[in-house]
Amino acid sequence: MLLADFGTSYCKILDTASEGEPRIVATRDLDRAFSADLATGHNAARRSRRSINELTALARGGIELVGRPDFVLLDCGSRDIKFVRFVGGRVADMGWNAECGASMGFTIELLSAYYGLDYASLAVPRTGFSITCGVLGMSHIFDAVVSGVSEAEAVARFVRGIALNAYRFAGEPTQLYLSGGLCDNPLFVASFPCPVSPLGRFVLLEGLRATLRAEGRPS
Repeated sequence: MLLADFGTSYCKILDTASEGEPRIVATRDLDRAFSADLATGHNAARRSRRSINELTALARGGIELVGRPDFVLLDCGSRDIKFVRFVGGRVADMGWNAECGASMGFTIELLSAYYGLDYASLAVPRTGFSITCGVLGMSHIFDAVVSGVSEAEAVARFVRGIALNAYRFAGEPTQLYLSGGLCDNPLFVASFPCPVSPLGRFVLLEGLRATLRAEGRPS
């Protein structure tokens, strides 16, 4: 069975009949004829036989991977951010924001390519910009560079500002689990003011697998 998390920038695909790892395909490179059996994410309803909501997939994947009754899981994608909070093994709160998290992941990736920066080599700055939108927040970078701040420092402040905005959106938890491509960004992970446990890019896929198991189907 083909499972897919159709992200705005990247698609994560898993064939449950094979023993291989999930594969990541840039959305722009995905065959237009590709169709999944069960999917979530952007265009899931159009490109699969059956789809489930992203928050549902995130919650189910989080329960499988975290294994604790109380936790907060934040998913940072290319286009938006969303979170689920569990208390006593049940969903107590959730949120989805495509405005305050607009193009957050995409913008961070774009800045790395434009300025030729390696986020693993950037130190976490003492302060971050006050940012409520990934796209509009770029103006802070340009203003800082004009004022004499290095490009690397300005981008680092931007990334920290993005992380702080996401942290507040998730309810300012004392500990946070992180989902999405930004799990691989050391600067972003270290910019949160609380301990962060990255779960990787396949949490929503794990939520699809959990859906199959709940239905008594091979996953």
